[in-house]
Amino acid sequence: MVDVGDDAPDFSAPLANGDVESFTLSGALGDGPVVLAFFPGAFTGVCTDEMCAFRDALGEFESVDATVFGVSVDTPFSLNEFRAENDLGFGLVSDTDKEVIDAYGVRDSDFADYGYAAAKRSVFVLDGEGTVTYRWVTDDPGVEPDYEAVREAAADAA
Repeated sequence: MVDVGDDAPDFSAPLANGDVESFTLSGALGDGPVVLAFFPGAFTGVCTDEMCAFRDALGEFESVDATVFGVSVDTPFSLNEFRAENDLGFGLVSDTDKEVIDAYGVRDSDFADYGYAAAKRSVFVLDGEGTVTYRWVTDDPGVEPDYEAVREAAADAA
């Protein structure tokens, strides 16, 4: 699993941002910290609460030049619908190939019993050079991150 001090694994995946664009993590680095908020699935209760909490705090992240991205295994089309339904002002990375959750070590094995792969609820903050400066991962999909700690980590990484 990726840890604090590690170089964040680079990846390319579709980005749902109202449209569907190609996204590469390395292309988002350099302008400030990047927050990757992994969530198990769109349109579920806790995941909606989590993404809406990031939406509500987006101004605080932007004030330290941090960019927030949600990451899930949902298709980009469903993620765009999820963005629109919840008025999310940040992009959602579509990891349908499960390469990103595997690279970060956050595949939730509990879903494997159902023949489905999903991300563990987790947050990584990267500085502008791509070094992981903060990591939070839970095995309990009902637990949300400490949003204040994530905001502080993003400010510290600026």
